[in-house]
Amino acid sequence: MRIGILGLGRIGAFHAETLSGLDAVESLVLTDPFAEAAKSAAERFGGEVVDSPEALLAAGVDGIVVAAATDAHPKLILAGAEAGIPVFCEKPVAKHMSEGVEVLRAVEGSAVPIQIGYNRRFDTGFVNARAAVQSGELGKLHTVRSTTLDPAPPPAAYIAASGGIFRDCSVHDFDIIRWVTGREVVEVYAVGGNRGAEYIKEAGDADTTGAILTLDDGTLAVISNSRHNARGYDVRMEIHGFADSIAVGLEDKLPLRSVEPGVTFPAGTPHDFFMDRFTAAYRAELTAFTEVVAGTRPSPCTIADALEAGWIAEACTLSLHEHRPVTIAEVRSA
Repeated sequence: MRIGILGLGRIGAFHAETLSGLDAVESLVLTDPFAEAAKSAAERFGGEVVDSPEALLAAGVDGIVVAAATDAHPKLILAGAEAGIPVFCEKPVAKHMSEGVEVLRAVEGSAVPIQIGYNRRFDTGFVNARAAVQSGELGKLHTVRSTTLDPAPPPAAYIAASGGIFRDCSVHDFDIIRWVTGREVVEVYAVGGNRGAEYIKEAGDADTTGAILTLDDGTLAVISNSRHNARGYDVRMEIHGFADSIAVGLEDKLPLRSVEPGVTFPAGTPHDFFMDRFTAAYRAELTAFTEVVAGTRPSPCTIADALEAGWIAEACTLSLHEHRPVTIAEVRSA
C-alpha cells in the first residue's frame, strides 16, 4: 500500500523509518511545511515529496499518517476523512477539547476509519496487563499505579504551546489506565510543584505532578509524572487486585538503582528516551494501522477513545490550579 506522511519532524521521521520497513507498505509520500525536512526523510527512507497536504491527498495514497503540529491535527483529520482516506493521527485530536469534540461530531457516521496514536496500547507489557485484568486472574482491582518520568524537560517553546503536563505527558497514563482496566474515571485530585526548570513555572505549568483518579468501580489510580528523571525515561504500571499483583516495565532497562544489599536488578542500560522504550510498540501500532487501511481490523484507538483521556487531563489541570477534587462530569459540562 501507499502511505502519506504529513509532518516530518522528530516523530514523523521516526514513523517514516518504521513504515519503510513494513512489508505491507510499498511506497511513501511525504510533505512538510519545511521542505528540507521532507527531502531529508525521503533521502533516508525513500518516498516521493510533494509540496502540500492537498497534493499528498491527491497522490493516490491508501492511508495518511498525521505527525504535523497539534494545531493542524483537526484540519488534516477532516481532510483525510472527506477524501475517504483512512487516517492515523498522533495525539491529541486537537489542542482544545471543544475543537476535539467538533472533530468527533464531524466524522460521526463516516465509514472512514481514524486511529489516534496512543502507542502504549501496543506495548507487550501493557497488552499482557490488560489480558490479566480481563481474565479475572487478579481478582477485583483496588489500586493502579502509573508512572511517566522524562529524563529532561522539553524546550521552553514546547512547554509554552503544550497545554501543560497533564495534557501532553500524563494523558498517556490516563489513556492506558482506561484501556488496561476497562473502567472510566469519574473524579480526580491533582497536585504539582516546580523544583527544576524555571521556564516551566513561568509558563504556568508544573514540572512534577501527582494525581489520584477514582474509577467508576471505586478502584484508585495513582499517577506520578515529572519532567526531571536523571536516570532515564521511566514508564511503569502496577496493578493490584485482591488475588494477585502485576507490574509493567519491571525489567533490566528500568531506570532505577536498588540500594538493597546483594541486589543487582535492574542490571541493564536504562531507557533514555521514549523512542528507545517504545520502539517495538510504535512498529506494532503502525502495523495495526496498515491493517486498518486494509480493512481487516477496526481502529484500535478511536477519536472518542482519545477524547476520554483528554477529559481526564482537563479535570487534572483544573484540579491543580484550583486545589480541589474535580469530576469528569464537571469539565464535560463546562
